[in-house]
Amino acid sequence: MTASIAARSSSDAAAALPHIEARGVAVELGDRRRRQLILRDVDLAVPKGSFVSLIGPSGCGKSTLLKVLAGLIPPSSGNVSVAGLAPEQAAKRRMIGLVFQDATLLPWKNAAENAAFLLTTADKTMARGAAMESALEMLRLVGLEGAAFKRPSQLSGGMRQRVAIARALALDPEVLLMDEPFGALDAITREEMSRSLLDIWQRTGKTIVLVTHSIDEAVFLSREVHVMGTGPGRIIETLPIALPHPRTEDSFADPAFGRAEARLRGLLIESHGRQESAA
Repeated sequence: MTASIAARSSSDAAAALPHIEARGVAVELGDRRRRQLILRDVDLAVPKGSFVSLIGPSGCGKSTLLKVLAGLIPPSSGNVSVAGLAPEQAAKRRMIGLVFQDATLLPWKNAAENAAFLLTTADKTMARGAAMESALEMLRLVGLEGAAFKRPSQLSGGMRQRVAIARALALDPEVLLMDEPFGALDAITREEMSRSLLDIWQRTGKTIVLVTHSIDEAVFLSREVHVMGTGPGRIIETLPIALPHPRTEDSFADPAFGRAEARLRGLLIESHGRQESAA
């Protein structure tokens, strides 16, 4: 085997390894007198550079699982790794970026200052000019260069959420974890943000895990959708999305989109039925 073929084989093998991996994960929350099993036997493998979604009924533990992957909640049992590290170690190395439904911007700082905030907090030695330059670059990436010096009160909901994404990307993380980032937006803005996020993913190659309640959003954005059920929370099925890239408005008319949407809808209806039966 030549050196170039060996190097390529090694690279391909590395790319095939899970960038994010959870094995047998369970989470119990509560005090010693009353414990509740939130997640049970969760197995998840996300390849490097992939875009996957977690979808399921309310209360199935989607957000809890995302927090476990982020290192914010330790699993009660099982193992989790991000790029081969424990999530809390990966987070300390700025390998994980987080975006939540609420942008939580500092009202007295402009968009650029908000986008630079986590970077300056994580690296006290970084010069302010360098941090602002990185923040401005990320604002350009999310399409907000012209609003860099506006305060949150001057921005729409979608624009504020773009700032939150820029703030997470300014850390240059390998992994972006997103918990219902567009849930509070109107339908049209949500569609615009989905297209913007898809463009960001294609341009940066980040590994993205998205929690969403929107079936259309999950199908349009994802390579795989992990469907979660309740009683307690677990992954009941993983559905590959067989839509070609680049994805555009025409993707919604693709028969593969309709099939994936119908399958996910059926799984969610089934999961809701199980939830009601358990109640």
